[in-house]
Amino acid sequence: MCLTHIEASIANPAKPQRRVRLSLLVDSGAVYSVVPASLLRKLGIKPHSRRTFTLADGTRVTRRVGDVLFRLDGRQGASPVIFGGKGDSTLFGSVSLEALGFILDPLKRELRPLPLLLAPHQPRRS
Repeated sequence: MCLTHIEASIANPAKPQRRVRLSLLVDSGAVYSVVPASLLRKLGIKPHSRRTFTLADGTRVTRRVGDVLFRLDGRQGASPVIFGGKGDSTLFGSVSLEALGFILDPLKRELRPLPLLLAPHQPRRS
């Protein structure tokens, strides 16, 4: 099995000049991205909620969640982020992928532009 890592910048949405580059494992099966809590605190990012997640072995853990600004290949987007605990992997999840307009090509294990579709409004017929 081949793993896909990316180098991206993360920033505080309220203070975008406060940013740092880091390596993240792309995990299209994960909903949210995970970044070490210590790094998020250094950027001044504060959690807005707590959520409970189920690990692969069935264990349930509660983590804090906040918002971060991701930048990658000239694109940027805001996305929820889990404040990672000790032993948590640094991950780039599916919500962050979509916020930046990317999908993971499962065969080539690389990011591709997400086809962005916009449906025109169809007036109702009476």
